Amino acid sequence: MAKKSSVNRNKKRIALNLKFAKKRRRLKEIIMNKKISLEERFKAQMKLSKLPRNSSKIRIKNRCEITGRSQGVYRKLKISRITLRQLTLAGKVPGMIKSSW
Repeated sequence: MAKKSSVNRNKKRIALNLKFAKKRRRLKEIIMNKKISLEERFKAQMKLSKLPRNSSKIRIKNRCEITGRSQGVYRKLKISRITLRQLTLAGKVPGMIKSSW
């Protein structure tokens, strides 16, 4: 089980990302648009830098939904490899069986 502080910090980042996503996208469009004057683009860059750092999507860590583990997490399932193995052995994942050779 991961530390509760790490899991809570990541949840806070996800919430901030959802809150500021539209604003970040709009400012980035202005910054990347070469038809707009340099001065306006610079103002947009300054506004973007004023936003909280944790509102950036890149700062969100993929974590296991069940245990909070940060490494070895399958993106589609949102669970770690260890948890997936435990669920599979318990017969809770349909269509998956333990491989043996």
